[in-house]
Amino acid sequence: MTILIAYDGSEDAKAAVACAGRLFPGRTAVVLTVWEPVAMTAAMAPAGIMMPIAQAGVEDEAIRQAMTDLSQQGADLAREVGLDAHPRCDVDTAAIWGTIVDVAAELDVEVIVTGSRGLGGVRSLLLGSTSTRVLHHAKRPVLVVPGPDKDT
Repeated sequence: MTILIAYDGSEDAKAAVACAGRLFPGRTAVVLTVWEPVAMTAAMAPAGIMMPIAQAGVEDEAIRQAMTDLSQQGADLAREVGLDAHPRCDVDTAAIWGTIVDVAAELDVEVIVTGSRGLGGVRSLLLGSTSTRVLHHAKRPVLVVPGPDKDT
């Protein structure tokens, strides 16, 4: 059995890794980090971080390396909880949830594990969440793990 764990470094993603380790000890796991070059650029613009076109390729490479490192961090966490984990980092071209579903199909994984990280309220109604879209579009079981209880 191979499992796919969506990992973005959030506390919810870390909870998903821990849960996968408890439920699927010793299994092969691919820890997937998906990054969006356009979203990363858009996220920097409101902060006043604009770069000349010549630097865009350098920035993309730095972001790619950071996302690759993040995937490796997730795989390291997965190994700590008893999984035979391998990192994978993919660039998203349309939607993060779509990349997760596509990689799951490509690898023919038996289950996708993701954190919930819901947006809540009106934003959730308008935008939906990655985990919800994965749940509705994957042609295989999806385990959505709630984040850590923030009240404790």
